[in-house]
Amino acid sequence: MAMMDLIGVPPALLFGQLLVGLINGSFYAMMSLGVAIIFGMLRIGNFVHGAQYMLGAFGAWYLMRLPELFPGLGLPSIGYWWALVIVPLVVAVIGALMERIFIRRVYDLDHAYGLLLTVGLAMAIEGAFNVYYGAAGQMYGVPDTLKGGINLGFMFLPIYRAWVIAVAIVVCFGTWYVVERTKLGSYLRAATENPDLVRAFGINVPRLLMLTYAFGVGLAGFAGVMAAPIYQVSPQMGQGIIITIFAVVVIGGMGSIFGAIVSGLMLGVIEGLTKVFYPQASSTVIFIIMALVLIFRPAGLFGKETTSHSVADVSSGRSGSFLENGRLWLAIFAIGGGLLPFVIYPVMGMKILVLALFALAYNLIFGYVGLLAFGHAAFYGASSYVTAHAAAAWGLPTELCILLGVSVATAIGVLFGWLAIRRQGLYFAMITLALAQIIYFYAVQAPWTHGEDGIQSVPRGTLFGLIDLSNTLNMYYVTLVVFLVGFAFVYRIIHSPFGQTLKSIRENEPRAISLGYSTDRFKLIAFTLSAMLSGVAGGLKAIIFQLASLADVFFMTSADVLLMTLIGGVGTLLGPVVGAAVLVTLQRELATLGAWVVVVQGAIFVLCVLFLRKGIVGTLEEFLSNRAERKAQKGVKTTEAVAKTEAAQ
Repeated sequence: MAMMDLIGVPPALLFGQLLVGLINGSFYAMMSLGVAIIFGMLRIGNFVHGAQYMLGAFGAWYLMRLPELFPGLGLPSIGYWWALVIVPLVVAVIGALMERIFIRRVYDLDHAYGLLLTVGLAMAIEGAFNVYYGAAGQMYGVPDTLKGGINLGFMFLPIYRAWVIAVAIVVCFGTWYVVERTKLGSYLRAATENPDLVRAFGINVPRLLMLTYAFGVGLAGFAGVMAAPIYQVSPQMGQGIIITIFAVVVIGGMGSIFGAIVSGLMLGVIEGLTKVFYPQASSTVIFIIMALVLIFRPAGLFGKETTSHSVADVSSGRSGSFLENGRLWLAIFAIGGGLLPFVIYPVMGMKILVLALFALAYNLIFGYVGLLAFGHAAFYGASSYVTAHAAAAWGLPTELCILLGVSVATAIGVLFGWLAIRRQGLYFAMITLALAQIIYFYAVQAPWTHGEDGIQSVPRGTLFGLIDLSNTLNMYYVTLVVFLVGFAFVYRIIHSPFGQTLKSIRENEPRAISLGYSTDRFKLIAFTLSAMLSGVAGGLKAIIFQLASLADVFFMTSADVLLMTLIGGVGTLLGPVVGAAVLVTLQRELATLGAWVVVVQGAIFVLCVLFLRKGIVGTLEEFLSNRAERKAQKGVKTTEAVAKTEAAQ
């Protein structure tokens, strides 16, 4: 009673939420541990970790239901205790095969490709399970030996939950001891830092790396089995936790195993306490803490400061190519775009133009600065919501609504860029992803966004009081004009002295710094411009489709714009436009497949990373360049042959 008077909260509620926080923290710690090991040893941002966690939960569920799944074979039901042993091993074997077939191919490439590859694998795996099981969760009961609880007087402690916390702590700190304090752990660290030296001692480095990945994945499978009796077993269970895990890893320090464990447990408790004192912030508190940590300790609480290195040079554009002739293509798009609504449905044409503008905005930061961002849905979606609300609730003119949306997206871009720009590579990608989740959770909870219903029936209005946008053709041609202006703007940026400086930063940042350039300032400006253009696309989308929804701010929107850029060609002028046209066409053609669309998109991600890294436009440019070079060489040889003949005569 005294405690309740002191803090104004019933003790049962306080300790109950502390218990929930410890349980969540236990899973955060186990999952973050696996991510930290894989990143620390292999330098792979394992985005598929959430799907592997889900595989662990489904593995336990399958073993329990063996008699029902295979009724004619007489198989026994395998319970929780055997599942704790069997399932992590099976998931580890699946991980080893995944490393052998896919992930090993990107070790020697920029770290961005490893993250992109695992994003595609996660989409394919989770999409496939979603096809068969839908959104509904499957129940998995608590084992009989761990049922019941203990009455502590101030609260009731379920035995299974206490078991989860105890086992998680033992597993986490046992793993930390093996990696940091044993000879095996020293071999693992040495194999990633100096593989040639380790090979000289007769150690099979590829096998060691494969086993390291398998072990990290096995931890995810183990966590999935432990989670099955607490949470519903569903295809989406990994999606929700993986972004939080990346935030936890960033807070603890990328690659810091001890930081992942301590931060996971600590943040779980903080999340539980937040549910008691300010429930509205419970879903975003971890991401807010991450933002604060980044301000004061960019390397994380337990991470080490590293020297700056060059950002990823993933571009495939070639100066001088007619494919990079912006003036030519601006004229082609103006003429072709004018005729397009008479060839395809105007609504489909508008979707291509809006997504092409969004992809152009994304390509500005990824293709021309080399920074892999995973949070552009925040700018696109925020502008969409603000534009829709201003039009539907306030009745403002359409042009003012879009301007408000773009202003909000730009402001968010400045803030996110300021927080994230001091980190690079995978750090930057994970930070932007985690920050974008703050916008997503805000959109879920804010009254004016209307939750899952979104803002519907947004009036198109009239543009400048003259053009009636309720007319589909009028709306299309306004969209075309905005796209052409955006295309010309991007072309002007990349061919300006500012754009040339961005390219030099992408190619060799230390050299740019030595020449006196403030590279962080240039990157922040580019990031802000990218956010602004994304806001233009998002605001326009809300007016065109008369809707703003959670899909606009969801992670998959960031994945889609990245996929468009990859398909078309990173760092090419035409790539984003081609990628948008291809993706929209694929989505339309594959619409009858339903949930299989996500699987197909994931497969395209994987194929692009493994076999089409330059994209359609980049590959075409390479082909044309090689052909021109062959012709030039042939001409030189012909000239030399003629000269020799004349000399002989």
